[in-house]
Amino acid sequence: MKRVLINVNGKVQGVCFRRFALSKAQELGLTGYVSNTEDGSVNILAQGAFPAVDSLIDWCHIGSPQAQVTRVLVEEDEADEIYLDFSIVQS
Repeated sequence: MKRVLINVNGKVQGVCFRRFALSKAQELGLTGYVSNTEDGSVNILAQGAFPAVDSLIDWCHIGSPQAQVTRVLVEEDEADEIYLDFSIVQS
């Protein structure tokens, strides 16, 4: 099991990034959430199997069709909260 916090920068708000991230995470069987931040970036908390989490990280470098990703920061997260699904969280 792997759990990461991902921060995606660039043109990632107003381009359906969260909706596409939700779809990708569900396709990969991940749990957690995606949310917009006040600084214009998007945060993702993802937990699941190592290869699935890595696939989501790879996807974040491209993002939704109209996104223009400039930077993806990933950090391991040691928290022990359990998420039962993946959802969009309103900021």
